[in-house]
Amino acid sequence: MPRINFLVYAVLLLLSSVTFARPVIVPAPPQVAASSYILVDATTGHVISEEGADKQLPPASLTKMMTSYIVSEEIERGDLQEDEKVLITDDAWRRGGAKSGGSTMFLKPRTEVSVMELMRGVIIQSGNDASIALAQHLAGSEDAFADVMNQYAELLGMRFTSFINATGLPAEGHLTTARDLSILAKAVINDHPEHYEIYSEKYFSYNGINQPNRNRLLFRDPSVDGLKTGHTSEAGFCLVASAKKQGMRLISVVLGAKSDEARAVESQKLLSYGFRYFQTHTLYKSTESLSMPKVWKGVADQVSLGIAKDATVTIPRGAAEKLDALTHIDSIIEAPIKKGQVLGQLVVSLDGNKLYSADLIAQSEVAEAGFFARIWDSIIMSVQGALE
Repeated sequence: MPRINFLVYAVLLLLSSVTFARPVIVPAPPQVAASSYILVDATTGHVISEEGADKQLPPASLTKMMTSYIVSEEIERGDLQEDEKVLITDDAWRRGGAKSGGSTMFLKPRTEVSVMELMRGVIIQSGNDASIALAQHLAGSEDAFADVMNQYAELLGMRFTSFINATGLPAEGHLTTARDLSILAKAVINDHPEHYEIYSEKYFSYNGINQPNRNRLLFRDPSVDGLKTGHTSEAGFCLVASAKKQGMRLISVVLGAKSDEARAVESQKLLSYGFRYFQTHTLYKSTESLSMPKVWKGVADQVSLGIAKDATVTIPRGAAEKLDALTHIDSIIEAPIKKGQVLGQLVVSLDGNKLYSADLIAQSEVAEAGFFARIWDSIIMSVQGALE
């Protein structure tokens, strides 16, 4: 009897010392009242939630993200100056100005306005007149500029997008998708951070008229710093929003909401869900040494293996401790070895599902050893092979 009691005690003691991993609870994504939507981790590109994300729909003024992106590209290349003056044509004023009935910067015809003032007019005030003026200045005509827009869309991987104009005003064939718009938003944020700051500005005053940014989330949520609203009767109410919190940046795209308020509310639902239940997690830095395998016939006995760029993934919050990392390294590694040479693979899984994989590469070169050292290694390798 005492022996049985001792065994029971030992088992209980062992169980008490085991740390059980807390289950990771992730509820279903929220229901979103829109024609289509998507929520993406801007760092990893991981899609957290989507519905109809590849459905082609009219984007309305979300189009202007591409207009402003191209302007930023032209400035970066040195083909356009921020203080360069742009002539406001009669056509830009007539189709996009005060009398057009659409979103406008209230530009005056036949005046000259700087590129950056027009950029603010496009981004903050959603000015059709500013968009047309920039398109004409850069490409000679809005039609020609639309061709440039489509070339950029192809380069960015926006596979289901077709632009007809620079404004998003209704036009047959002027279509995109929620997924494509998330790709464009990511490019706007990452490629030109100095101009992305404009998307967070709440007001812009021009020609004596002060207009607020139409993105309601900028006034409600301090983590939100962009991007763009859009509305036409065909497109409904649309919003591409981005927010950054706790080292994570999210992009949400909501197309075809029922009202100005609805697009803000539905976008906030998505962003809140993403931040609450997911995180951007860096697995390894490109500078880290992940393995030091044996090198044969080299001036060094080992070589450091790592990855070409930082490994970053999107995972449920609290799941980091459940990640499994395996390295598969070439069984025999012989010099000479070039820096960057692939010598294995890293695979990271979560709950048995592959989450990330990358080549393991040599972080430095290893020159070939001298003749006698190579002969000696060959003998050892032959002996080991025979023993196996």
